[in-house]
Amino acid sequence: MNDPTEALVARLASVDSVVEVGVGNRPDVAAALAERGVDVTATDVYERPVPDGVAFVVDDVLDPDRSVYEGADVVFARNLPPELHRPLLAVARSVGAACWFTTLGGDQPAVAVEREQLPGGETLYRARDSKALE
Repeated sequence: MNDPTEALVARLASVDSVVEVGVGNRPDVAAALAERGVDVTATDVYERPVPDGVAFVVDDVLDPDRSVYEGADVVFARNLPPELHRPLLAVARSVGAACWFTTLGGDQPAVAVEREQLPGGETLYRARDSKALE
C-alpha cells in the first residue's frame, strides 16, 4: 500500500463496520481494514473478486438495497465522481451511517462536507449532515 492509502486505512480502522461502495478492481483498502478486524462489505455494480475477510455484494448506489448498508458505521467510497456524492449520502443517512469519500484530483464535493487532510496528501471528505464520527 502507498502512504495515502495507509493513512486512509488508519482513519477508517477507527470504526467497527464499513461498506465500501464501488470497490472496482482496487480492494486494497477493504483488505487492509479486514486485516485490522473491521467488518467490511464491498459493493460494485459488477461482480468483483475480493480478498478473504471482505464480504461482497452486487449493488448500485443509485438504486441501493438498504439491507446491504444497515449496521455500517461508515459508508465509504474512493475516487467518487460528483454525480454519486448525493446518492452515497442518501444511503448512508438512511441507515444512520457516516458518509466519507475521496474524489478524483480536481473534483469538488457536491454535498456539504468537512475536509480532513490525511498524511500522504489524500483529502477525506466527511459529509456534514451524516452521522458524525470524529
